[in-house]
Amino acid sequence: MDYFLAVKAFNRIVETGSFVKAAAQLDLHPNVMTKLVQALESHLRVRLLNRTTRRVTLTDEGSVYHERMSRVLDQWLEVESEMAVTQANPKGRIRVDMGTTIATHLVIPALPEFNARYPGIQIEIGASDRTADMASENIDCVIRGGDLQDSSLIARRLGSLDFVTCATPAYLAAHEPLAHPAQLDIGHTVVRYIFPSSGKHNRIEFARGNEKILVEGNYVVGVNDSNGYLAAGLAGLGVIHTLRFMVQSHIDSGTLIPVLEDWSARANTLSVVYMPNRHLSVRVRAFVDWLVAHFAAHPHVLP
Repeated sequence: MDYFLAVKAFNRIVETGSFVKAAAQLDLHPNVMTKLVQALESHLRVRLLNRTTRRVTLTDEGSVYHERMSRVLDQWLEVESEMAVTQANPKGRIRVDMGTTIATHLVIPALPEFNARYPGIQIEIGASDRTADMASENIDCVIRGGDLQDSSLIARRLGSLDFVTCATPAYLAAHEPLAHPAQLDIGHTVVRYIFPSSGKHNRIEFARGNEKILVEGNYVVGVNDSNGYLAAGLAGLGVIHTLRFMVQSHIDSGTLIPVLEDWSARANTLSVVYMPNRHLSVRVRAFVDWLVAHFAAHPHVLP
């Protein structure tokens, strides 16, 4: 039995005084109305209506039930109406987490557009290079790069980001020409990136045709923050291998010069991730959908 429909049918019969009129208003067959009321009476184990060929009247139990359920039904319909408004104009706070450079370069500059569309949503952004714990920190969704380590999480692909290897003109002038990635281990230095969550350092995998090489990199400076990594590269402390969107403006201005351009590195897949047992609220779903559309249109994001 559709309990909500049965209660709705019962109330409409009482209001109109007729099974036929109530059926017409609800766009149902009169026989369906009869079956709904019979099912409701069977469920409650009381008779709600007295039926004759000319009129329908309430029993004493039916009168009490109608009085109480009318209020319940009104509240029910009011909540449904409010939910419809919420769908169109979601409100409330959401907590999201992402890497520092993703936040400062790709997401935050575009947030005025999101705010104009959803002015009632407040966004709290955790921007750092550490990996946040979604459950313990009560985070609604995160943006993650690379393959997901936890297969229980749900991810929506945002696209991928390509890498570029580069260094300052002063650094390149002071060192021998860089023609092969192996030189990063001997003869050249890199700025080493250290993952803040694990303390492990980044190894760079290059490919050219069938040739592949994994580079540790000789270093004099290591950092665990992407902004610090870029700053070290701009200071001429070594070759950096980073996401292109971070350094494209510096490449355009000549502050950094790409190297090893005939070698490629695997693009970094980007996803927005949330927990499978956490129902997405309307406001979180609005933010996730906006992220997907925003990244799809961004010039630095590959399909």
